[in-house]
Amino acid sequence: MPAGSDRGLPVGRFAVTLDFDGTALEVFTYKPTGWRGERMLFVMHGTLRNASEYRDDAVAMAERFGMLVVAPYFDKDRFPSRRYQFGGLRDESGTALPQEQWTYAFVPRIATRVRELEARPALPYWIIGHSAGGQFVARMSAFQDTGAVRLIAANAGSHLFPSDDLPFGYGFGDLPDALRGDARLQRYLSQPLTIYLGTADDHPDEYFDGSATAMKQGGGRLQRGRECFARAEALARERNWTFGWTLVEAEGVEHDHTKMFDHPACERALFGARIAAPADVAQLNSTGRP
Repeated sequence: MPAGSDRGLPVGRFAVTLDFDGTALEVFTYKPTGWRGERMLFVMHGTLRNASEYRDDAVAMAERFGMLVVAPYFDKDRFPSRRYQFGGLRDESGTALPQEQWTYAFVPRIATRVRELEARPALPYWIIGHSAGGQFVARMSAFQDTGAVRLIAANAGSHLFPSDDLPFGYGFGDLPDALRGDARLQRYLSQPLTIYLGTADDHPDEYFDGSATAMKQGGGRLQRGRECFARAEALARERNWTFGWTLVEAEGVEHDHTKMFDHPACERALFGARIAAPADVAQLNSTGRP
């Protein structure tokens, strides 16, 4: 660590390369001056793989909420959409891979490594992703035990609908039995997941998924997010299952991660109606929902 860093990651902007069994991942961080070690926030970049930009654009959140920002970089060469947006559950032939090979599995491992660097083994963390990062976060919630207090999927281009009617990525339809079924759906709907939507992100743009399968979910990201939430809520009510999801909307915001991060609604997406006080953190971490 640089001179003047008396503990863990340095204050301000930083980048560190972490190695996981031969896979090196660059991680961009920001630690506010006077950070008290209460919260950590993972920020998952979009399809442009601009992790350092996402870190920079999350600085305001870091200062506002007292959070150490951690922005992992998943480059397109090693992590194409199959391995990023779709988590690497399957190889190029469609064969299911063991869980330790999923891209999702890097998230809790990075969290553990940062906790070790900070000497804070119980440091609670939140995860927010926008656009392709929102897809990553939402799908991850169905399969990976991250231990995060809450997962926020912002303006995802497509959603994992809780049904077998659509193929994986959009639904659970073509997954092996071990990755689908009622037990999987019940777990998915119980997760502390926030669907965070900009109300002006309601039309196609340059990066919009206009495939025939995606269009079955709706004509815009706003419509798709609302429909996924509605279906999940209805299924949980019908089956009398625990429902851990929350729907939060940022009025007037289009497909712009910076505006989503800076909007007042972001606080509710992360914490509920108010920011979690330090005394609340332990309970939030154990219950998984505000």
